[in-house]
Amino acid sequence: QVQLVESGGGLVQTGGSLNLSCAASGITFSSSRIGWYRQVLGKRRELVADITGGGMTNYGGSVKGRFTISRDNAKNTVYLQMNSLKPEDTTVYYCSAYNNGYTYWGQGTQVTVSS
Repeated sequence: QVQLVESGGGLVQTGGSLNLSCAASGITFSSSRIGWYRQVLGKRRELVADITGGGMTNYGGSVKGRFTISRDNAKNTVYLQMNSLKPEDTTVYYCSAYNNGYTYWGQGTQVTVSS
């Protein structure tokens, strides 16, 4: 059974930082593409960032230069370092894993940025 457990969300002031973690189990982690997505109420779920098993990264336009995704295959964990946070970054962040034609989702972690 595949499990993705997100952590690290919380409340931070504008300009602050948070580091999200996504711990995976039940999946061949090193060959999986792992991504962070977010969905603001009334809008479509959007890609924040993703990273391939080989470490290639891709970022959504609104977070480029502020967020950094990384992975530790020895710990089956992907991280999202979020800097220079803005109130519009407030929402639930979801971890996603893609492997062998299947996509799995975590339960999400809330990020709130106060102005």
